Amino acid sequence: MLDEWVEAVCAELGIEPGDVHRDLILDVARDVAHGVARPAAPLTAYLMGLAVGRGVPVRDAAARLTEMAEGWSERPPRAEPSGTPE
Repeated sequence: MLDEWVEAVCAELGIEPGDVHRDLILDVARDVAHGVARPAAPLTAYLMGLAVGRGVPVRDAAARLTEMAEGWSERPPRAEPSGTPE
């Protein structure tokens, strides 16, 4: 079913099926879902697609995002804005 969906979407959007890196995209989405948050996975996949569309090599984008996701939980939390003007 997934292959049929990807082929249909490619046909609808005028994308060459050979340009789709299905397993790579799913791997990045999995890493983001587990390392950051589940809702971040589709958004990250979209952002990766924008970057690739602007010339970033897909494997480079995937590697960078996977590395970010794997280290995300180890980052110190950001300070919340106090709500008072500085």
